[in-house]
Amino acid sequence: MIKMRAVFFCLMPKTLHNTLIVIDFDSTITQVEGLDELADIAMHQHPNREAVVQQIRKITEQGMNGEILFADGLRRRIALLRAHRSHIEALVQQLHGKISASFERNQAFLHEYADQILVVSSGFKEFIVPVVTALGLHAEHVFANEFYFDHDGNVTGVDEQNVLAQDGGKVKLMRMLRAGDVPNQQALKFDPRQIADVFVIGDGYTDYQIRESGQASAFYAFTENVERAKVTANADAVIPSLDEFLYVHGLPRSQSYPRSRMKILLLENVHPVATQLLRHEGYSVEMLKGALNEDELIEKVKDVSVLGIRSKTEISRRVLENAPKLIAIGAFCIGTNQIDLDACSEYGVAVFNAPYSNTRSVVELAIGEIIMLIRSVFPKSTGMHAGRWDKSANHSYEVRGKKLGIIGYGHIGTQLSIIGEALGMEVYFYDRVDKMPIGNAKKCRTLEDVLRIADVVSLHIDGRPENTNMFGAKQFEQMKDGAIFLNLARGHLVEMSALVAAIKRDKIRGVGIDVFPYEPKTNHEEFMSELRELPNVILTPHIGGSTEEAQEGIGNYVPERLLEYLNNGSTTGSVNLPAVQLPVLQNAHRLLHIHRNVPGIMAKLNALFAKYQINISGQYLKTNEQVGYVIVDLDKNYTDAFVEEIKNIDHTIRFRMLY
Repeated sequence: MIKMRAVFFCLMPKTLHNTLIVIDFDSTITQVEGLDELADIAMHQHPNREAVVQQIRKITEQGMNGEILFADGLRRRIALLRAHRSHIEALVQQLHGKISASFERNQAFLHEYADQILVVSSGFKEFIVPVVTALGLHAEHVFANEFYFDHDGNVTGVDEQNVLAQDGGKVKLMRMLRAGDVPNQQALKFDPRQIADVFVIGDGYTDYQIRESGQASAFYAFTENVERAKVTANADAVIPSLDEFLYVHGLPRSQSYPRSRMKILLLENVHPVATQLLRHEGYSVEMLKGALNEDELIEKVKDVSVLGIRSKTEISRRVLENAPKLIAIGAFCIGTNQIDLDACSEYGVAVFNAPYSNTRSVVELAIGEIIMLIRSVFPKSTGMHAGRWDKSANHSYEVRGKKLGIIGYGHIGTQLSIIGEALGMEVYFYDRVDKMPIGNAKKCRTLEDVLRIADVVSLHIDGRPENTNMFGAKQFEQMKDGAIFLNLARGHLVEMSALVAAIKRDKIRGVGIDVFPYEPKTNHEEFMSELRELPNVILTPHIGGSTEEAQEGIGNYVPERLLEYLNNGSTTGSVNLPAVQLPVLQNAHRLLHIHRNVPGIMAKLNALFAKYQINISGQYLKTNEQVGYVIVDLDKNYTDAFVEEIKNIDHTIRFRMLY
């Protein structure tokens, strides 16, 4: 997010009339420091490569932080460097692939405003000019140092007469330019004496010095690649990308709204790959390990655009009422019963989950528990820990030939069916929805039919409110004496007192429970349950999907769905909005309009397109019972008045423009 001093707003015109933009090269236009990279290339086969390159990087960093005089640092680095022209050519090729992402995507701006952009760098023209001209900037607008070479093409030094090789070189250069004294008579595309405002974008202390000396109206500390505390502390504004600068000044840009301004909050220790993916796309991401209660969440989500949760965090209507910027929720799990989906639809908040990613992990835990419970492994293990040697086959059986009853024949139920059958079990299942059996599984007409026949009963149904306590005393009574019972679905599905009673009277011989009506919010909270200390009961802390493979899969899958929605408008995988898979947006602006599903909305939209003579290149509409989702790709020539009228159409829930 951009950080500004209060006095800075008066310095922000919406055009660049008589304005010059001065941009640093190293760690600004490119992601790296060019001289450091050159050293790495040139010293490739040198026996002390690592030590020498590290020394050069250290000197560079000291100079960027203003800790040493620039000229001294430059001389020391050149003395360590053993470079040749061929190394510089290799560096140029490498730098073409290391352009800062925000400069890469805003090349159209660089082309259009090239006449008003200077590249002023303490680096070297030999590798800067080929890179910036490929981005559309003028070679004659590059001011930088230059190497000296011997007859064999080896770097022997630098042009010390160049003002940029001296201490305070950037300040001296700007003073010369403002006075009309252009070094080397470079042919500028503007008259520097007519410049009213100078905006400097850079990452180093020498960039700030231009502002400090009075030669610039404002200094923007660019932090997309590196953030230096001494530099940001003295900046008029801290910008995480070029998009931010362009947005603030109302200039042409590739993004309608800077991603760095959109805050993403990830809770419950989701896999780090999710954070990496979202940050790579330029979003501001905060990650917390634990869940938050309703009041804590309300306080936290006031400025959040995207919220990522797992199963412990509940998203209520009250939370949504206090989250005005929230446009999407990512559930890094299978279930979404912890989210008020109706309220999300009413507020135009898209919800995405991971319906398949942890299926295998849950099934493997279920199979492992079935085997352990049927063999009575845990009572024997507990006895061994207490010093008891109980070598007998009593209450220990094979799973082969046993009847596995699966309640809920969805993704997990069907996978469990396949593996259970591969172990030699007979599979029976019940599902409220008509499902086709896989393999030799047998579909039962009622829940009671499964309970009466199964040696093992495993729950895999969803957590909708109407399923609360659907498994109670009646259902346990219908089960076979001595059966095994598993719940790896949702805690509120089972009436816990009825389960405890069934265990204590030996109706149920073995139990595996991974989910509970109440679960601790963090790992520091004590787990309380009547099931503790009961024999042949496996209790696990909601880890059915908690394998590295599953969490990494979810960590990839959910952000991909979120990014498709944020960046392109696609709602594929949304559990509450109409599913629309959109083509990649090209050479147009995309209007995204979520509204209540009432008659006449499309007519009103089309009337506005006609009124403002908007040319449409693509239009998409999808509805469900609650909402309609309209996507329109249109020409870039539209007015603010048109946008305001779109926003104010009756029954509009949420409106976005993407480009």
